[in-house]
Amino acid sequence: MSSEHTPTRWADKGWTAEIVLNEDGGGWAVAMTKDGHDEPVLVVPWVMGRNKKDPKPLNAADFATQLKAANDFLTRREEQIRRAYRKIEHVNGEDGRVKVVFDVIPDEFEPEGQLVAWSGAGHEIGRASCPATFKITRAVAQDWVDGGFEAVRGGEDW
Repeated sequence: MSSEHTPTRWADKGWTAEIVLNEDGGGWAVAMTKDGHDEPVLVVPWVMGRNKKDPKPLNAADFATQLKAANDFLTRREEQIRRAYRKIEHVNGEDGRVKVVFDVIPDEFEPEGQLVAWSGAGHEIGRASCPATFKITRAVAQDWVDGGFEAVRGGEDW
C-alpha cells in the first residue's frame, strides 16, 4: 500500500481520491476508488479553486472527509444487499420464541444459503447450510426447529 499526496491525487489507507473532470455538468469531481477496484465507488462534485477555473487542491482533511463518505456508502450498499438476500421467520421452540434467519451468501459462481436459529435471549441455537434456492416459509422454519436443526434437504421438497 503506497501513499501519494499531490494536489489532484491523494492515495492512502487503501483508497485513492482523484480530481477528475465532472462529466455530468462541467466543473470538477473527486472520484474515490478502493485499491484493487477498477471503478470508483463514489464520485462527487468538487469545488473550484480561487481562480474559478482549476479545482481546489486536495489536502488531508478533504481526503479524510471523502474517505468517510466512501466507506459509509460501501457499508450502506453492503447492508442493502444483505437485506435483499435475507428472510426472517419467527416460530415456537421448546424454550420459547425462535427467530430463524435465512441468508444467501452471494458468490458469482456458487452462492450458498445459511439458516441460523436464535433464541429469544439472542443466543445462536442452530445453524445449517442449504442451497441458495432454498424456499423458507414459517412452516419450513417450524419443521427445522422441531427437527432439532438437522441438516437441510434440497429446499423445494420441504
